[in-house]
Amino acid sequence: MAKIAVLGAGSWGTALSIVLADNKHDVRLWTHNKDQALEMNETHKNEKYLDTIIPESIIAYNDMKEAVSNVDAIVIVVPTKAIREVCQKLTTVLMNKPVLIHASKGIEPNTLKRVSEIIDEEMPQYIYEDVVVLSGPSHAEEVAQRQPTTVTVASLTEEHAKYAQDLFFNESFRVYTSDDLIGIELGGALKNIIALGAGISDGLGFGDNAKAALITRGLAEMTRLGVALGAQPLSFLGLPGVGDLIVTCTSVHSRNWKAGHLLGKGYQLEEVLNQMEMVVEGVRTTKAAYQFAQEENVDMPITKGIYDILFEGKHPKEIVQQLMNRTKKDEMADIFTERK
Repeated sequence: MAKIAVLGAGSWGTALSIVLADNKHDVRLWTHNKDQALEMNETHKNEKYLDTIIPESIIAYNDMKEAVSNVDAIVIVVPTKAIREVCQKLTTVLMNKPVLIHASKGIEPNTLKRVSEIIDEEMPQYIYEDVVVLSGPSHAEEVAQRQPTTVTVASLTEEHAKYAQDLFFNESFRVYTSDDLIGIELGGALKNIIALGAGISDGLGFGDNAKAALITRGLAEMTRLGVALGAQPLSFLGLPGVGDLIVTCTSVHSRNWKAGHLLGKGYQLEEVLNQMEMVVEGVRTTKAAYQFAQEENVDMPITKGIYDILFEGKHPKEIVQQLMNRTKKDEMADIFTERK
């Protein structure tokens, strides 16, 4: 049995806490909201984020120092925009050297840092063992219901990837390992852009043909950018790539699909974000990926189109016309090699 602190009591952090509690670990679930911690400890529910009963063995904390005291591992499950702040707090309270596992999916705009890079930048290496990323097709609602789910963990060291695999692996939560930290992080982040696009397509009233094309060509864009940034191309055919892409583009559980659907219906971005109760990572990631594409000279027409809808006020139908009328191409020739 390991002592594990899960930082972030949203739907995904709560679901992963349930997996760890099912595996008989000592789980401390930290939230910055004192009332939320009290609610979870008194009612064993987290009603705002997840409609399920939380095992009584999970103890919620509002004090980060208490939550991480003498733990073997810390699982960071907060929105990308909060990673720096959480790491800065951790640096002041961490007394031992736990393994850090993050399950956040995003890229920081402007700096263009992946989550593991932000962690490395904000926390001195001597206070933690290693960074592991956990990613894959995994709606929190289904994980909490113990429905079959499969994910991948990756680290620069095989030892720590296998350690994370052992922590989470059980009969309803299957875990694979990978050595492609870059690819696993980018797959989990970039698929949210395409999920926004899938929602927009559905909101416009388009059918399965359009969505299938969007997913397929979106995967090509994800792979092109990933390879340019040092990822292994085959990682995008795995769970955190095409697997996460499929589930996020086709499910009503997906907050990125929901946001895109509202955009396709004609709502403005500010209105959409005001309606969503949880963070829509795809919005920030679209900005970051667009910046990456400009910097690396990688052609990403779908990403650019979604960027124009989100940040330039373009109408979705205008973007669809632009995409459909692009120059004729050979499909396979441009997947890994196309540059602007």
